Amino acid sequence: MDDRLIMDNYLLVLKSTVEVFVHGTLESSNADIRDLLKSGLDHIIKHQAATYDKMVECGWYVVSNVETKSINKTLNKLCNKK
Repeated sequence: MDDRLIMDNYLLVLKSTVEVFVHGTLESSNADIRDLLKSGLDHIIKHQAATYDKMVECGWYVVSNVETKSINKTLNKLCNKK
């Protein structure tokens, strides 16, 4: 396994973990547990951002800008489906 694959898998795990913590935070009826989950959520989000930044820095996660024309075309398609 190479570093890129490890980081990619780690990023996927972090994203999945965020979903679990969000649902736990929203559904918790106990303020102490909700605060604990929210703190954990904040911690995971920071790790996700750092992992993402490192992957971009290494060229392993390429982000490209979408042209406004393409966005408007998609929006028009969605609006016309009503």
